[in-house]
Amino acid sequence: MKFFLNQVLASAFVTVVLAMMTASLYAQTVDWRQRGPEPAKIEGAGMSAAPSDAIVLFGGNNLDAWVTAVSEEPASWRIENGVTTVTPGSRTIKTKQAFGDIQLNLEWRPTAIIEGSGQNRGNSGIFLQSIFEVQILNSRENPIYVNGQAGSIYLQHPPLVNAAKPPGNWQSYDIIFKAPVFGSNDVLRSPAYVTVIHNGVVVQNNVELQGATYTPMPEVGARCVPCAQEREQDCSGKMPLTLQDHGQVVSFRNIWVREL
Repeated sequence: MKFFLNQVLASAFVTVVLAMMTASLYAQTVDWRQRGPEPAKIEGAGMSAAPSDAIVLFGGNNLDAWVTAVSEEPASWRIENGVTTVTPGSRTIKTKQAFGDIQLNLEWRPTAIIEGSGQNRGNSGIFLQSIFEVQILNSRENPIYVNGQAGSIYLQHPPLVNAAKPPGNWQSYDIIFKAPVFGSNDVLRSPAYVTVIHNGVVVQNNVELQGATYTPMPEVGARCVPCAQEREQDCSGKMPLTLQDHGQVVSFRNIWVREL
């Protein structure tokens, strides 16, 4: 019996040694270096310049990439010194082009004139696919419900930290957005996800978007009425970006997007 157990143990030891030798040889012989396809060569973003493969939505000269959301008339926001400013009554605007998965950059500045409080202080928003709002607000020394301050996914996810600057200062959003995916019969296969970097600080880390942020409850569906619009439409594919007129003065510059 003892001889038999020794034979079994010896056989098992040999098997393990051979497996280790095989794995080692495999690791040495397999070349894990990828040969292609080569990533496209681009010029990266500078302090104010967009990457060379970006779609510039506002570069300081005109709003040709935008229309009024409700009527699709030309956007009428004021442009001065390379900056566009929404003022009360100038109406929410949307991009002419529709987008899916994107990297989005924009700089924004709430007015330095302090009037009102809470949501009535430098309020606007960037609506991804005209459905999901990343809140824009003067959130410096302005107490407000946490999922309504700057950097929040409005009424869904508060920011991880409050990275807001004092009003009158330029602030930045860098946003990575993964659009929802619908399958057959318009069934949601994968929800939307977003990462938001506010003034260089991650405030939303690949969070799941539960649905539209402007409806009484989060709604997600292949058909919807986008923000500031009146007509139900197909929302299962690419959709415009929307910038909100919330009745306060907010300025924007350096808006560009890269399709992913």
